[in-house]
Amino acid sequence: MSKRASLIWFVLVTAVLGGYYGAPFFFDKSDKRVHLPGETSAGHHQIEIACKQCHTPFGGVKNDACNQCHADELHAATNSHNEEKFADPRNADRISALDAQKCTTCHREHVPDQTRAGVTIAADFCVKCHQDVFTERPTHAALSPDSCGNAGCHNFHDNRALYEDFLRKHFDEPALKTVARVMPLGTTSAGKESRKALFAKDRDAPASSDLDPTIIHQWETTAHAKAGVNCTDCHRENDTAGNAVRWTNKVDHAACTRCHRTEDEGFLKGRHGMRIAAGLTPMTPGMARLPMKPDAKDRELDCNSCHSAHEFDARKAAVESCLGCHDDTHSLAYESSRHYQLWKLEQDGNAEAGTGVSCATCHLPRESHQKDGVEIVTVQHNQNDNLRPNDKMLRSVCMSCHGLAFSMDSLSDADLVRRNFNGKPQGHVASLEMAKKRGNTLKPGD
Repeated sequence: MSKRASLIWFVLVTAVLGGYYGAPFFFDKSDKRVHLPGETSAGHHQIEIACKQCHTPFGGVKNDACNQCHADELHAATNSHNEEKFADPRNADRISALDAQKCTTCHREHVPDQTRAGVTIAADFCVKCHQDVFTERPTHAALSPDSCGNAGCHNFHDNRALYEDFLRKHFDEPALKTVARVMPLGTTSAGKESRKALFAKDRDAPASSDLDPTIIHQWETTAHAKAGVNCTDCHRENDTAGNAVRWTNKVDHAACTRCHRTEDEGFLKGRHGMRIAAGLTPMTPGMARLPMKPDAKDRELDCNSCHSAHEFDARKAAVESCLGCHDDTHSLAYESSRHYQLWKLEQDGNAEAGTGVSCATCHLPRESHQKDGVEIVTVQHNQNDNLRPNDKMLRSVCMSCHGLAFSMDSLSDADLVRRNFNGKPQGHVASLEMAKKRGNTLKPGD
């Protein structure tokens, strides 16, 4: 082959490869996974084609990008090791050992061989700043430096359920509390004015929509109709000023946001809705890494996926919707658990409201908020909020019904978790005893 022909082939091959690998950078929604330097972590793989969610061009990954999704858990009021603490000049020596002012110091992407539960540094990283704990505390002398983050010990960011004063306060609680139930739901987060209840005759859907009588009946029996929410409150498209301009048959999560803003914010931060928040197509079970039911793989996840359009059955969303997709060991064990028995008793009217334990009870817990001096109880729809590490569930879920010691022991028993808490914990976390003993020996000012 002549030099001229070789040069032409070189230019052509270079152009083709350059176009193939370079084109994705010029289109926001194009698939850029060919450029991934390594597998994305379990928490971010759904949005791995939306590089700009995390990466600043030529600037790497900045804390602001992390705060878009993780601001709540990094908030200074609840974060044991917040950024402000390390900005204090008195902690300059600690920064030299571990620069916790940067999220990427501990949380890097695309390094699967180093990633465990989202963290990419060695498990003994606490020792970099707390070397003296093994000499100053006899209770820690025999402990391994890589055991600090074990369930029941320490959580780097949110330590509210594990700090010593809290452990001592709840030391003597029984395994099952006398009053074991979750908070009742209150006013919706919208705080909308009270409207009169609506019935089938009151529907305001246009005649051209030709609604099925079954749909009308479903709507009439819901809390929506009883609260005065009519067809066009959901089935409408708005202009840029927020004014309703036309009827639409397709209702997405944005329609729900008008009344359920808090719930929608949580949904968009969790694994169910994070793709929508990133401007991508909705999540489907087929995209998940956890085992999912084969017949659910193409189901797009939005509000109606769990709550069923027009019925909006919260009971179905709390159990059936979850088990309709999830096929992992923990989920499959639920219907054999004591929690499920309690749920059935409540649903059958044989137990008090709030005493049943559904999938949502633990993974979408109820939260209390104050708005204009009124307490509002809503459901946290970010199911990741208390998932990893699982001791985040202690205050928000477990301690509604159980004592702290029993809860900590249960969460630390991996086999019990797999069985969906069907049985009793086999091990014991000694943190409470350590905290109580230390409290009894402390001198004033210690």
